[in-house]
Amino acid sequence: MCSLVKIYLVNMEGRIMFKPIKNTTISKKVIEQIKYMLYEDTLKKGDRLPSERLMAEKLQISRSSVREALRELEIMGLIESRPGEGNFIKENFEDILFEPFSTIFLIKQSSTREILELREIIEKGNVSLAAERITDEELRELKSILDKSSVSDSEDELVDLDVLFHYKIAQGSKNFLLQSILNAVSSLIEFSIKDTRKNILIGDVHKQIIMKQHYNIYEALKRRNKAASEKAMAIHLNYVNSEMEKSIKRE
Repeated sequence: MCSLVKIYLVNMEGRIMFKPIKNTTISKKVIEQIKYMLYEDTLKKGDRLPSERLMAEKLQISRSSVREALRELEIMGLIESRPGEGNFIKENFEDILFEPFSTIFLIKQSSTREILELREIIEKGNVSLAAERITDEELRELKSILDKSSVSDSEDELVDLDVLFHYKIAQGSKNFLLQSILNAVSSLIEFSIKDTRKNILIGDVHKQIIMKQHYNIYEALKRRNKAASEKAMAIHLNYVNSEMEKSIKRE
């Protein structure tokens, strides 16, 4: 066994380029400070961060450490760099999970079924909470989306309205974490099976069935009936997921 390990290591040496390990403790501490300031509301969405030079002076660290921290914060999706203006706390964190989700999806070579199963779990949780928390104004917005969908013949608009319908329910849950996860999953669906979903939404038979299912979800939410809302959502997702999987197999 030892000789086999030695041979493996020798073979690996020619293929892998190791890089020197750098001490990132200082930049990590900068990140922790900024996260904490966001937590206690000292920093708010849209706030402009001080320049690298000023941050380095105030924190008494090198500008390279500040630069490294800012780069990591941008990768995390907490800040954005605007050329000629500086670094800003992002106004919108709703897409913050897409990058890590898509990375896991690609690395693990996740199946379409896994994406759809995750979406089903999140959607059921969202609609269940929304039945208790959704406002009258949000219900009116849902009705408006349904009315637009019923008369639209545009493929792209139908897809956008479908996404918006589910997003508004997520908003009604008043749970930002669930909203963020649903956004990431929806973006992943757009990334991987966009055309398949579009084909299902625009088919005459599918469109009528999905419209009816959406109305059933809306009516259950309007009655503030938690069990009925979850059941209506489950019926809808089972149908859509089943049709998507059939379509993918045919392709």
